[in-house]
Amino acid sequence: MSDPSILGQIALGYSPFIDRNRSVTATRLTVMPLRPDAVLDVAQLLHEVGNVWPASGGRVSLNVVSESLLQDLLGAQPSANLMVEIPSFMASDAANAPSIVALHASGSTLLLKGRPLQELPREVLPCFKYSIIDLADERRLGENNAPPGVTRTIQYVQSGVRTVADMEACFQRGAQAVLGWPIDDAVTTTAARSGKQVAAPDMQVIVELIHRVDKEEPIEKLEATLKRDPPLAFKLLRYINSPAFGLRVEISSFRHAIMMLGYQRLKRWLALLLATASKDVNLKPVMFAAVRRGLLMEELSRSVADEEMRNEVFICGVFSLLDRMFQQPFAQLLESIPVPERVRQALVDETGPFQPYLDVVRAIESESLFEFREAADKLMMSVNEINRAQLRALMQAAELE
Repeated sequence: MSDPSILGQIALGYSPFIDRNRSVTATRLTVMPLRPDAVLDVAQLLHEVGNVWPASGGRVSLNVVSESLLQDLLGAQPSANLMVEIPSFMASDAANAPSIVALHASGSTLLLKGRPLQELPREVLPCFKYSIIDLADERRLGENNAPPGVTRTIQYVQSGVRTVADMEACFQRGAQAVLGWPIDDAVTTTAARSGKQVAAPDMQVIVELIHRVDKEEPIEKLEATLKRDPPLAFKLLRYINSPAFGLRVEISSFRHAIMMLGYQRLKRWLALLLATASKDVNLKPVMFAAVRRGLLMEELSRSVADEEMRNEVFICGVFSLLDRMFQQPFAQLLESIPVPERVRQALVDETGPFQPYLDVVRAIESESLFEFREAADKLMMSVNEINRAQLRALMQAAELE
C-alpha cells in the first residue's frame, strides 16, 4: 500500500548555496517523485518545507524534479524566503509566462535552471535573479572563458561543484555562488607521519579535551585545559545552550555542563567543536556538511537506538569529513583522536552497524533518486521516515547557527 502523505511519495536531497566568502547563504532542497506519474499535493509540500524554513527563517531553494508539481507551485503563493528553480524548457514556453510573471510580482525569487535552448519570452527574462548552470554544461572553461558572441544577461550560480578547486575556479570565472558539496578533494597527507602534530594550533585544545573526557579526568583538569582558549569555551556553551540541544536550564560554565550532561554526552559536543574549528575559509562548506551529517545520522537512528548509540552515530557523522579537514586518512587520524569502536569501523573500514546510515547521508547529498532508493533499502527504513529525519535534522541545524 502506498503512503498517502507527500513525504512517502518523494525522495529529498539537499545541498548548499555558497557565496564568494565561502559562507552558506541558502539551502537547495531537491524534491524527486518516487514514481513519475505520481500526483503530488503542492500544499503538503509547502507545509512541510514551511515547518523547517518559516517565512521569517532562512532561505531555501526548491528544485522540484516533477513538471506537474512545479506547475502547481507556479500557481501557489510560497513565502518570500522560498526560492523557486524553473527549468529552462518551462521558462521558454510562452504558456508559462503569465504564471512566472505573477510569481515574480508577488515577491518570489526565481532561478533559471539550465541553459535555454531557445530565447525566453521578453517579459520572462527579467523575472530571474540568477541562472543555474551545471559545471558539466559550462562553456567557459577554456583559456578565453567565453565562446565568441556569448554574453550572459543575468548573473549565474554554478551547480555540480564537488571539490574546492572547482569552487575556486567557478568564482574566478565570475559565478555569484556555487551549488554543491565541495568535499570530494583527495586526501593528500601533509602532516608528519608520527601523528604527534595531528591538529592545527586552534584545534589542539579540543583534541586534548576529547582525550581527557574519554579518560573521565577530574573537572578541574578539564577546566584548566579549556581556559587556555576562552573563545572555544564560549562556542561550546553556545552550542550546548542552543534550542537544538533541548536543555531546560541554561548552562553557565563548563563545570555546570559536565554536571548536567556527564562525560558521555559531552563527547558529542566536543566532536561538533572539532569539526567546526578550522579557520580555513575554504573549509566552511565542509564544516557545514559535517554538522548536518551528525544531526541527520542521529535522527535516522532515533527509533532504534539508545542514547549511547545515538551519541556515537552523531559523532560518526560529524567526524566523517575530518580526513578532509586534517588532510590525513582516517586510519592515521583516529590513532590520535579517541572514538568508539563502531565509529572507527565506519570511518576506517567502511563496515559495521553505522555504515548504512552514512550511506544514506551520502545518497541524500548526491540528490540521486537511484542512490537514495538503494541506501534506504539497505538501511531498511521507509522513505517517509528518512524524509522526516532529514527535515528534523535541517531544522536542528538551523537552530545551531
